[in-house]
Amino acid sequence: MFSVYDNLSPIVTTRQNFDDLLIPEDHPSRARSDCYYINSSTLLRAHMTAHQSELLRAGLDNFLMIGDVYRRDEIDSTHFPVFHQVDAVRLQRKEHLFENHPDLDIFEPTFDPTNPNAFKNSISDPSKQSCHTLEATKLMEAQLKNHLIGMVRVLFGEDIKYRWVDAYFPFTHPSWELEIYFDNNWMEVLGCGIMRNEILANAGPNNSIAYAFGLGLERLAMALYKIPDIRLMWSTDPGFLSQFQNKDVNAFIEYKPVSIYPHCTNDLSFWLPPTLTIDTFMSNDFYDLVREIGGDVIEQVKLKDKFVHPKTKKHSLCYSIVYRHLERTLTQAEVNKIHEEISSAAVNAFNVTIR
Repeated sequence: MFSVYDNLSPIVTTRQNFDDLLIPEDHPSRARSDCYYINSSTLLRAHMTAHQSELLRAGLDNFLMIGDVYRRDEIDSTHFPVFHQVDAVRLQRKEHLFENHPDLDIFEPTFDPTNPNAFKNSISDPSKQSCHTLEATKLMEAQLKNHLIGMVRVLFGEDIKYRWVDAYFPFTHPSWELEIYFDNNWMEVLGCGIMRNEILANAGPNNSIAYAFGLGLERLAMALYKIPDIRLMWSTDPGFLSQFQNKDVNAFIEYKPVSIYPHCTNDLSFWLPPTLTIDTFMSNDFYDLVREIGGDVIEQVKLKDKFVHPKTKKHSLCYSIVYRHLERTLTQAEVNKIHEEISSAAVNAFNVTIR
């Protein structure tokens, strides 16, 4: 049985979001271009895994964490700055894991679980952590994969094709991603692995081994219900919501567009100031600015062109911004007004010169 926690505060410390999970200081996921920092030590959580250690410290062993997470990213039909994740942890002690084989152990003989800091845990062996026995690792791997394969079969059908891909996450080893063959493409569903023993040792549990997995709910829902645009997940339009209300959890539902409205595309080109180059300009900062001003009428922002003047050596970028309202037709005049506001804001925020 898993206990469920779906009301955890989205404001976390850098220790919760990174340090407790063994994420290195120089890891790209810590970058200000990727996270929503409130100050130097506090941010909006980038993953539900940020609550893992605090729940382990509270004495929990099997739990689900469900909530909204925040990441700065590109703007298109599958990315949004806030989305929802489910993360899970299942912890097993020796007496439960090897109930029928008391001669087996979770840890290698050289490891003392009562004094874990005396042993340097290594992940150089791709099959297991150096502190764990191969038997414990393989048994937990089998449990984890069987549970997750069962989940995707319930969601996508017994005949769904799947594959496991070796992966790297700082907080698990070994680690895998589960992909399914869906709509003639391999689609990543989730990431998972055997939790690093250092995390367990720092949070309190000893003589235990655990697995963890995390998945994005919007990605699954969009695939299951054939929802083409992630912005629809935030729609309050009754025509959208009524398609999912009071339905049996196992009912077949395929999203039917309420209406298709035309898009408008405007380009925005600007020269960068001398202090910035094509490589140092943070596109995610620009994406945030565009979404802040345009809101949900922004369907996509793509870098269309980059240019270095051969004589002046000035750097220039051109972004293509696609505008589309989900519930009505936008006029070109409306789009032009928003586009002008974005241009002015970019000048003020980044000291660029509009071309």
